Amino acid sequence: MHFTRARDLVLVGLVTAALVHLLVRVLYGQLPPLPTFAGVTLLVLAVVETVLGFSIRTRIRNPREGRPLQPLTAARAVALAKASSLLGAIMSGAWLGVLAYVLPRRSEITAAADDLPSALVGVMCSALLIAAALWLEWCCRTPDDQDNHPPEPHSGSAA
Repeated sequence: MHFTRARDLVLVGLVTAALVHLLVRVLYGQLPPLPTFAGVTLLVLAVVETVLGFSIRTRIRNPREGRPLQPLTAARAVALAKASSLLGAIMSGAWLGVLAYVLPRRSEITAAADDLPSALVGVMCSALLIAAALWLEWCCRTPDDQDNHPPEPHSGSAA
């Protein structure tokens, strides 16, 4: 299993942002007002994953102190981290797509001005979820790999 690559998350976020921006341009007049704290759920997930990361990191680094971490638990935490980073990238793209629509129109359209805080909160909470998920994934590495950077991609020969 490979460490989650930032380029993959950026690509997913950009594609999502473009699609959501197009949908918002077409359907904005039919959408209900965006709840200001709609993105806060992502913040709750980020906090949980940050705390889980610290707990797992301690259990992996100090297996003799307290309960040792079971390999299946670590695998589940890595799966959670990978899924959360992908969710964060998708939601970040979605909120950026909304933000790209409402930001330039906030002075012309009252609804856009009202939706601007929702988009900003959503972008920030999505970014925090991505950071927490990457932190959790990093914390699940073995002690031998803790000080190493993510593996470099293999450079194949040009054919």
